[in-house]
Amino acid sequence: MLKTPVELMEELGRRIAFRRKSLGLTQQAAAERSGVSYRTWRRLEVSGQASLSDVVKACIALRCEEGLDALFPPPAATSLDELLNQQKVQAGARGSKRQ
Repeated sequence: MLKTPVELMEELGRRIAFRRKSLGLTQQAAAERSGVSYRTWRRLEVSGQASLSDVVKACIALRCEEGLDALFPPPAATSLDELLNQQKVQAGARGSKRQ
């Protein structure tokens, strides 16, 4: 069954709260670590509502930013040429992050 956007956001909030607690952080400490206000952090955990920037900051503060890569994986290559092209694009993207 497909979940609604509200259900998905609430689930995200629950997961963020669980991750924070597993790291032994209070909401205040997590908010400070992420650079978002306590009020924003609390809203994020309760309803999943926050800006994309604040969600990314929360992921970094909770040491789970690598999970963001899984949100939009590249399509599977159907030929060797496509695979090589994807590798070039990924290598270029990694190189531009360092600049």
